[in-house]
Amino acid sequence: MVMEEKKKLTLVQQTAEMVEWLASFGGSKSGGVTRLLYSESWKLAQEALKARMEEASLHAYYDDAGNLFGRLEGSQKEGRAILTGSHIDTVVNGGKYDGAYGIIAGVLALKYLHEHYGRPKKTIEVVSLCEEEGSRFPMTYWGSGSMTGLRSFDDVYLLKDQEGTTFIEAMEKSGFGKGKYQHPGTAHFDCFIELHIEQGEVLERENKSIGVVSHIVGQRRYNVTVNGESNHAGTTPMKWRKDAMNTASALIQVLMEKSKRMPADLVVTVGQMIVEPNIPNVIPNKVTFSIDIRHSDSDIIQSFCQEAFESFEGLARERGTSLDIHKWMDEQPIKMCENLNELSTTILQTEGTSFKEMTSGAGHDSQVFGQFIPTSLLFVPSHKGISHSPHEFTKTEDLEKGINLLIKILHKLAY
Repeated sequence: MVMEEKKKLTLVQQTAEMVEWLASFGGSKSGGVTRLLYSESWKLAQEALKARMEEASLHAYYDDAGNLFGRLEGSQKEGRAILTGSHIDTVVNGGKYDGAYGIIAGVLALKYLHEHYGRPKKTIEVVSLCEEEGSRFPMTYWGSGSMTGLRSFDDVYLLKDQEGTTFIEAMEKSGFGKGKYQHPGTAHFDCFIELHIEQGEVLERENKSIGVVSHIVGQRRYNVTVNGESNHAGTTPMKWRKDAMNTASALIQVLMEKSKRMPADLVVTVGQMIVEPNIPNVIPNKVTFSIDIRHSDSDIIQSFCQEAFESFEGLARERGTSLDIHKWMDEQPIKMCENLNELSTTILQTEGTSFKEMTSGAGHDSQVFGQFIPTSLLFVPSHKGISHSPHEFTKTEDLEKGINLLIKILHKLAY
């Protein structure tokens, strides 16, 4: 019993130390972390992780996009490897745990398995994916996308950051994209298991230790432009106005009212609005606003959009305005692997650990891998649901519970 407590305390200490250590690469005085793709802090973090992987008796190597792998070689020479991990990049002044936790968990889990059980039968690898957030260049999921073939070097060739640096320049300056490293691809892997903070407050509110994700929601995003007519705010009677803002307000109200009549887990957000000419005493002639719609069932998303947009046309005509609706994102819901989820829930039930089967309202690398190989996404609680912020926080005990679950899953799959 005493030995078990000592082992448990050691894992807690290692987890807490590694969270703070990795956060020091790109850390700010406010407690946040800025680690953008191919930046100096990103490069230093990947190199430091490579050294940590090697200290844990893993074979560490890069691919040509800058994804970093740590390999625990199995005794079976044939067959594909089991993959775990997450992304190393952050948003600007983001938190310590988003992405980083999944990498830390993978390194510590493989280290623990090697120390306690020796060489596995099946090879296990942990990956520090080079990018997921899209914070530097206008593209997300470059790490997992480049591995799966959803993203290619042709897709990034013309991309630039806000300073005008091209994607290719930044990549090559960091030592990647030159054909120096091989690209393993998903054919190399049997499954992917991603451990992540929830980035919401459901688990904490419901006092659950683990979230077992059944689906990652689909997302549609639109820009809606309402075209009206500018005129004097004082001399134009209300009945003769072609007020783009009046129409936009009515359309947004339709969205919110219709969303209340849909399944409760459908969410709709209008987060951005541009008004022209944006002058206090001029009737707006043009308003553009964004729509973000998410649900785990693509048919429900389609039904909502169809009903809402049919209403839009009539409301715009009544107000003497016209519409332009541009869809610029249509990500389908992705179902996680039932067999992997069943393995997780069986372990949790046996241990008596509280858990919740849930959907993920945020996008993750799991939604990319889940299109190609069996994939599992597991959550630990986020305090107050805060993420992408210096105030992002998860208790070390909760982090440890996630790592313990990952250790048991990998042991079942590989030994």
